[in-house]
Amino acid sequence: MSKIEIIEYSDRYKEDFKRLNCAWIQKYFWIEPTDEAVLNQPDEAVIGNGGYIFFARLNNVIVGTCALMRVDPYVYELGKMAVAEAYRELGIGTLLMKSVIAKAKRMRMRKLVLYSNTRLHAAINMYIRFGFYMVPKTDFHNYRANVKMELKLMERGLRRSFKPKEECRFDALG
Repeated sequence: MSKIEIIEYSDRYKEDFKRLNCAWIQKYFWIEPTDEAVLNQPDEAVIGNGGYIFFARLNNVIVGTCALMRVDPYVYELGKMAVAEAYRELGIGTLLMKSVIAKAKRMRMRKLVLYSNTRLHAAINMYIRFGFYMVPKTDFHNYRANVKMELKLMERGLRRSFKPKEECRFDALG
């Protein structure tokens, strides 16, 4: 099997971004006005607002995508994540997530947020595997979202990540 490459946005991939996202959204839901704004003009709606778009490329075919959309200087929304149906189960979503989180850490983002729907079991499970956790529903900006999740990357004021010298274990009291 060929190597899957993760690349960043270029205008020539604009239609791939739209195609991949429209496919999954229309399969489970419907295209909302907020989707149209982002999918029709990703260079303005995402890139122009300080965000990033990533693509998974396999044999020169764009098979997956994901966006980091700026909420504020330290918080970004993970969204518009899609993998072409014929290419699922190849670990493409995992590679996109690893790339997005690595970029977020390099950019010293403090937190990633995402909005999803509990019908999307595989997506929710992947987010949980990467450390995202559910938070109370607030500020939903589309109808299909019934879940908000967060991943804290850096606490306010911390400059670098650290690991404890020894593994801590907690046994159940009983």
